Formats: sequence, C-alpha cells, structure tokens
Amino acid sequence: MRPLAILHRAMSTSVRPADWKSLAPQIPNFASQKNSLPRLPVPPLARTLDRLKTSLRPLARSDDEYRTVVRKIDEFGSGIAPLLQEKLEQRQQNTVHWLEEWWDDYSYLAYRDPVVVYVSYYYGFEPQPVHLPQTPAARAAAITRSAMLFRRSLRAGQISPDGTPDNPLCMDTYRWMFDCCRIPGIPVDQSISYAGSPNPDTDLGHVIVIRKNRFWKLKAEVEGNVLGMGELIKQFQYIYDQSTTEYPAVGALTASDRDTWAKDFTLLASVPLNAKHLYTVHSSAFVVSLDDSYPPPVNEVDVSRALWHGVIGPTPSQTPLHISRALESRYVDKPVQFVVFDNGIAGLMGEHSVMDGTPTARMCDDILTWLADPSFDFGLSTTRAIQAPEPVPLDFDLSGIPAIQTSITSAKDRLHALASAQALSFVRTKYGKRAIKSCGVGPDGWAQLVIQLAYSRLAAREAPPKGKVTPWPVGTYEAASTRRFFKGRTETIRVVTNEAVDWVRSMEDPTSDKEQRLSLFKKAVTRHGVVAREAGMAEGVDRHMLGLKLSLPPSTPLPELYNDPLYIRGSRWTLSTSAIFSNRFREYGWGAVVPEGFGVAYVTGFDDFLQFTITSRAEMPNAEFAKEIERAAEDTYRLFTEADLTVGRAML
Repeated sequence: MRPLAILHRAMSTSVRPADWKSLAPQIPNFASQKNSLPRLPVPPLARTLDRLKTSLRPLARSDDEYRTVVRKIDEFGSGIAPLLQEKLEQRQQNTVHWLEEWWDDYSYLAYRDPVVVYVSYYYGFEPQPVHLPQTPAARAAAITRSAMLFRRSLRAGQISPDGTPDNPLCMDTYRWMFDCCRIPGIPVDQSISYAGSPNPDTDLGHVIVIRKNRFWKLKAEVEGNVLGMGELIKQFQYIYDQSTTEYPAVGALTASDRDTWAKDFTLLASVPLNAKHLYTVHSSAFVVSLDDSYPPPVNEVDVSRALWHGVIGPTPSQTPLHISRALESRYVDKPVQFVVFDNGIAGLMGEHSVMDGTPTARMCDDILTWLADPSFDFGLSTTRAIQAPEPVPLDFDLSGIPAIQTSITSAKDRLHALASAQALSFVRTKYGKRAIKSCGVGPDGWAQLVIQLAYSRLAAREAPPKGKVTPWPVGTYEAASTRRFFKGRTETIRVVTNEAVDWVRSMEDPTSDKEQRLSLFKKAVTRHGVVAREAGMAEGVDRHMLGLKLSLPPSTPLPELYNDPLYIRGSRWTLSTSAIFSNRFREYGWGAVVPEGFGVAYVTGFDDFLQFTITSRAEMPNAEFAKEIERAAEDTYRLFTEADLTVGRAML
C-alpha cells in the first residue's frame, strides 16, 4: 500500500491497523540481528517475586505495611501467577518480542497526556565550530547536511552497531529515526514510516522547516545526493527572508493532549490540500524549527527551557521585545526535530514513543563530531553541482474549517500555561568522573546516592504538612538498557535499596562516624551495581510484573497485590532519573512523570564535573532540591577526602 494511502487509512478510522509497525523497513546491515541477538527472556517467577519483596522493604512505612504486601505477593505467587507465567512464556515463544506491543501502547501510544512536557526530551548542542559560517542559516545548514548524511549511511547499511564488536546492541529502533512520524488516534496512536517508499527520489529526501509557524518543504537530498552546506545556506536564508509574516500556529495543535489532537487532526486533514501537506510533514526526514527567540547561551537553564518547551514571555533580542511562540513553530510528533534559534543556539527535541534517547544521542554525537572536524566534507561551495528546487511553502487551508482556528487559539493558551507551570534547575559539581574513580567507586551509583541524600533532606523540610514533597524514601526510576536483546528497550533499576537507605540515614545521624558512613556508602554503591546489572539482563521487576498483569484473562479480577498501597507506591516514580553522555552536548532533560515528582537527568561522563538537570511542576521546591543536590554532592565527596587526603587532589 502506498504511503499516502496509509495516511488516509489512518485518518479515516480510529482503529489502528495491525500491521502499522511492519511498514518501517529493516536497516540492511542490522536485519540479521533478529537471528543473531537473543530474544528478551521472561524471568523465573520466583526470582521476580523475591526481587519485588526486596525492593519494597525500604519503601515500607511500617512493619505491618510490609508484612501485608509480602502476604499478597505470596498469595499471588501461589495462586494465579503460575498460570500467568505460563501464558507469558508461551507468548515469549510465539512472538519476536513478548513485551514490544504492550510496551509501545501501555507506556506511550495509549498515553493521553501531551507529548510535551511529559514524553519528549531534549539535547543542547555545542556551538557552531569556528571554521564554519556563524549565521543562523549556516547553523541550520550544517546540522541538516550532517544529519542527512547520517540518514543516508543508515539507509545504506553503513552505520556501525552500538556496543562493542563482541557485544553489539540491537539497532532495531533506528528504523524509527527518519522518514516517519507519530500519528494521533483514539484510543491509541500509531507511528507511520515512509522509509520503504518505492519512489524514494520523489517521496523522500526532504525536510520540513518551520519559521514563524509557516511550514516549508526543503529538498535536502536530490537523486541520492545530499545538498552541500553552500546550497543549504541559500535555501535556509531564502526561508528566513520570506518569513516576515506570522502564520496560523498549526504546529501548536500537536502539543495538545492526544485525544484533542486526534480530533483536530481529523478535522484538519478533512481538506485534501491539508491531507497532502500532512503527508509531506510525516514523510519528511526530520523537522528543523527556526525559532526566532534568543536564549542566553551562557545560561543552561534558559537554553534547556527553550529546547524543552520554547521560550515563554518577553525575551530580549536584537529586535524589540517580543513574545516567543513557545511550541507553536514545532511539530512535536516527529521523532527527530532540530531547533535553531536566531542567536545560533541549537539542539534536538525528540519524541520518545517507539525510539528511546540513546539512538538519537549517538546520531547527534556523530554529526557534531563530523562538524567539529575541519576536514569534513561540508560542501561549502556555492556552485550548484545539484539542481535543487527552491523551498516550497506548505500553507494549510483553514478557510473552510473555522473550528480549527478556535482549536489553535485554545492550543496556544494551553501551551503557554503548560510551559509556565514547569520549573527547571541546573547543577554542575566541582568534581567529576576522574575524582570519583580515584575513590574506587562507579560514577553512576555515586550520582544516584547523591540524589537520594538530597531528596531525603528536602523531604525532611518540605513534606506535609509543611510542604508538598512526598516523604522519603520514594519510588525512584533509573533506566537500564536491554538492547543486548533483539528489540530490547529498557528495564527499571529500582534505585532505593536497603543499603541506600542505611547510608542516607547514617549521613543524617550525628552518632554515625565517618568510617561507618564510608563503609555503608560503598555497600550501597555495590548493591546499586548489582541491581543495575540485573536490570540490564532483563532481570528486573517492573516489565515482568506488567507482563503478568496484561496476561490476565479478560474477565479475571485484578489480583489484590496490584492494588496494594505499598506496591503502587513502589512503582510511582516520584524521582525519574536517567543518564546519557556525549561530550558534544551539555543540556539534556525531560519532564517529571508524576505531579509531585522530579525529573533528574544527570551526566557522569565528564572528568571535571557531574551535571544534574532537575525538572518539576512550578509549585514544587525545584530550586531547593537543586541546592540539596549540590550540598549532597559536596558531603559525599568529603567522605573520601577526609578519609584519604590524596583523593582530594584528584578533583583539582
């Protein structure tokens, strides 16, 4: 079926076709991974239930609460759970990946809240290299050319696998990086890929550029040849020059809640011209948003917020004060969307549903590394080696659908309210990986314990009735990659352990001496490493418990365990944490996943500092949490410097 016909089918019904994922073609050199990589296992039932008990012990608020949940776990284990385990094992044998369909829907595509700020994430790029032109058009051209070259290599099977030669990681989700888009639907969304088009020269190779809410089609690849920077600069400058008028903010509709966007999408696409434009947007390689705001480059908070949800309110610029369009000049359903601001700041905004952040981090790291190399083939010549068409505006026809105008106005109001309701802080410590390793400790476990200590101190002051912070300890999520398995994505590292709680309490206990605290810290880091390694081997708790739950026969009552308050609290991620690293970008983050929670994106890969980005709703004590993280990081380091003065010199 032709891609445009598939789009019409998606628009004509709220029932998602069963074959929606098959339309993304395999990447040539990774197709064999289906046979070479192991399939995601179903862990033994008894082992998961034992891990569940262990993980809930430190979160219990009383012995009675813990005994109650243990009883329910045992009843579940001796009751219906073995039958559910058998069904899950059969599913594992009969499918390529027993969790994939459930995970796509349960965690993302059936999720009805807006993509921003709840699902999307962002990376902030290093500045344009000095050997390249420094205009906004040149910034957009450099990113576009290098990203299109990465795409071409990916399609040709020339990108090396992540991981190591002996332990390659699954590359399946790279199929959903380019030439595809998330499509709203009721009750569940889907993603559509156009990468397998039989006519790639005509159907593919274009990017969508958005400037002052107006959409443009820019043909960045012609007959298999990616345009050079010289030609792309002309193309982008043409769009800048032609963008003197603000257009209706169609892009703002994409950031509404999914049911509202699905209804607006159907209405918008009811006009044939608009349906054609939507097809062009969805089939584009990626989006480039040319944002006309000026986030101060030296302020990581402003840059982060600008990438995350757009600048809001009056902003200083070289022109008079203006109100930025926030998310109005973006299309947030695209998995890859580059944002270029008028002062040259740039980054990526990613859509998370069928591809996690590690593939886009690798792609961004590669393209920024290429751009940093003066010998890279930038194609700066202005001689037209390729006859490329001028950018074509895609102006939506809203004249016959006045309800869309109302929807756009409402969407803009909601976007500004949503963005204004977020808080973000940024912490960079005085020491980094080099100093931590000199202490004989892994940086990830160190960072996680810093977060726990900081949150415990915050909760001691801000828990009810004084404040809104949930009493510590709380459910804490850290993402572990399961890409060693075919189609693997993530498993939960349950960060809060008995050992972590013992250490945190020792830090607040004046009767504990430094030797005790240091010993407990090392035990906690060791335990964290064990839990993290188990999760990476798909030996966690949460994906298995979800699979058992979803294996229940339709009319079977939900087992009592799943409604237990401690069980629920154990998987309510008040702290949602994850780490990623590239020395090519610093800003990195996403939103909190529960109203009373915090998102903590941290980076441990730099020698000289640790980095934490803390997000939350505005009513939460965000800045105070950031200060506690800074204090906890200093106190943790002091444990080692006071025990061994030679370690202190490693942080200098």
